[in-house]
Amino acid sequence: MWMLVPIAFAGKLLSAFRMQLSYLWSSLVPLLPSLRAAFQLAGTQRGRQPQGRKEAVETRREEEEGIDQPTTPLSVNYHFTRQCNYKCGFCFHTAKTSFVLPLEEAKRGLLLLKEAGMEKINFSGGEPFLHDRGEYLGKLVKFCKEELHLPSVSIVSNGSLIRERWFKSYGEYLDILAISCDSFDEQVNVLIGRGQGKKNHVENLQKLRRWCRDYRVAFKINSVINRFNVEEDMNEQIKALNPVRWKVFQCLIIEGENSGEDALREAERFLISDEEFERFLDRHKEVSCLVPESNQKMKDSYLILDEYMRFLNCRNGRKDPSKSILDVGVEEAIKFSGFDEKMFLKRGGKYVWSKADLKLDW
Repeated sequence: MWMLVPIAFAGKLLSAFRMQLSYLWSSLVPLLPSLRAAFQLAGTQRGRQPQGRKEAVETRREEEEGIDQPTTPLSVNYHFTRQCNYKCGFCFHTAKTSFVLPLEEAKRGLLLLKEAGMEKINFSGGEPFLHDRGEYLGKLVKFCKEELHLPSVSIVSNGSLIRERWFKSYGEYLDILAISCDSFDEQVNVLIGRGQGKKNHVENLQKLRRWCRDYRVAFKINSVINRFNVEEDMNEQIKALNPVRWKVFQCLIIEGENSGEDALREAERFLISDEEFERFLDRHKEVSCLVPESNQKMKDSYLILDEYMRFLNCRNGRKDPSKSILDVGVEEAIKFSGFDEKMFLKRGGKYVWSKADLKLDW
């Protein structure tokens, strides 16, 4: 009898508990669709979140790689002197200083450029044969080929100071010699500023062509097309000289160099229009070695190093120098060069530039 009391009590408790559960369930049923939707949404967001983080990390990494990617100085133009014996009216690298680096410092800078990826060095000026009668230049040429093993070593010169003995000493180390010649009419050369007393620029060009053939140096011609030569027909003379390349530039204005208050030249009177330049090119389209360069192609597609080994940025129409590679290194200095690598490739800046690969019939 005494066992029936707890059983009866337990029954009453169970009955009361069932009533509470029933009430709770009836309250929850209307809320079930909303709860189900909320859980589904939360699950979807959890599934997407890792993918979003992954995409953000990848995007950030790609951006950082783009920013940090250093420019390779594949081809560098080293204007180690600004001094010149000619007075070309359109010159855009004028004699503002007489400074030339000590030979060993210049070699140190060239080594830094080689370590940064340089394959071609072009020595220019001013007139590069003016300093130390070409011996300074010859030693740099030999150093770049014999010790740095650069695929290509070239020079741009007006040719007036080159002697055959220089070829005998250094010709084997030089891949390309480019001679500046804007006209095959000697009077036009004098008007431009490529005149030096009784010396005939065109006759000297013929002599240099022979020496390049004799000493196995690839011969190139550079011409600046301007107001005084834009109507000239040079087809016959260029084909006879048969250079590996005939670089044809449109006359370019650079503030502070050949234009403006602080400039040593006034090139405005030499300027031609884009249409005039195109007509000149069209007149010479049958010359297979012609390589045209308009102002647009030329301005930002060269890595120019000045006499202090500073990269010169021409993007604003003037030459703004970086810090010297001798002080901050190539990677840091080249960030301020304004170099347009795409335009460099578009204008044909990378070509067969080693005389070993040119396979010339000397």
